[in-house]
Amino acid sequence: MFDPSPITAARTELGPLLLAFFVALMALEYTASRLARVDTHDIDETAASFVIAFGHQIIRTMEAAIVSVPLFLAYNHRLFDIDLSSPLAWITFFVIMEFVYYWHHRASHHVRWLWATHAVHHSSTRINLTAGIRLGWTAGLSGHFLFYVPLALMGFHPIAIVIILGLSLGYQFFIHSELLPRLGFLEWILNSPAHHRLHHACNESCLDKNFGGTLIVFDRLFGTFTEQPANETLHYGLAGQARSNNPFKIVFGEWVSMLAEFRDSKSGWKQRLSILFGPPGAGQHSA
Repeated sequence: MFDPSPITAARTELGPLLLAFFVALMALEYTASRLARVDTHDIDETAASFVIAFGHQIIRTMEAAIVSVPLFLAYNHRLFDIDLSSPLAWITFFVIMEFVYYWHHRASHHVRWLWATHAVHHSSTRINLTAGIRLGWTAGLSGHFLFYVPLALMGFHPIAIVIILGLSLGYQFFIHSELLPRLGFLEWILNSPAHHRLHHACNESCLDKNFGGTLIVFDRLFGTFTEQPANETLHYGLAGQARSNNPFKIVFGEWVSMLAEFRDSKSGWKQRLSILFGPPGAGQHSA
């Protein structure tokens, strides 16, 4: 039988500590930007991000046990017994996880049902560390966790999956900044602040680019990598949508819009289902 308690306990115990650490870094970034006279923050937008992050932490802690059920069920019926006792095994697993994350992230931009949750993260019009904690509350409803169930079925332990995914997301928090420099030759391999700023841009030339988590190599392999266009200023937020600092409008706005379109559509079922599972409509998609 599966036991989801380790994941629930880890979220409950480590979550507040990590959040406090991230808040300290965000305060440091804000102070540095003020001293450097760089306009990187909007107070109302930052406040909305904190409210959204607080709600996200509560919801994710509450649903951790539920989300872990399919992972442990798959692991209990695993095809292989995979040994992660060596550093090489963990490195290999990390690369596999990055591959899965790349396709998960890419799907989140091309499947509207997934985008309804992920759009929250792209709603910020400023790129700073507070944008890194602006995460949707409905990932469980969208089924984002299902991308990782095949890994458990293969034989990777659910806790190992959570550890690697958590490390990747932790790394990604740090690249949400306009104050950090280029990383030189490391940018051939790693997702960098410059690469991720472009990913968040809603410029037409930047849409659907740079999906990587910690690594950028899969974007290079699958043709979704790009550098910032010369002489083009990056703009952030959801293209074609009015900006809002109401946390509930930010979190549920795309769901309301999507379901209203589905309800009001007079087309056949194929077209109606495409509203839910096709790509986000024109003017509703961001990078």
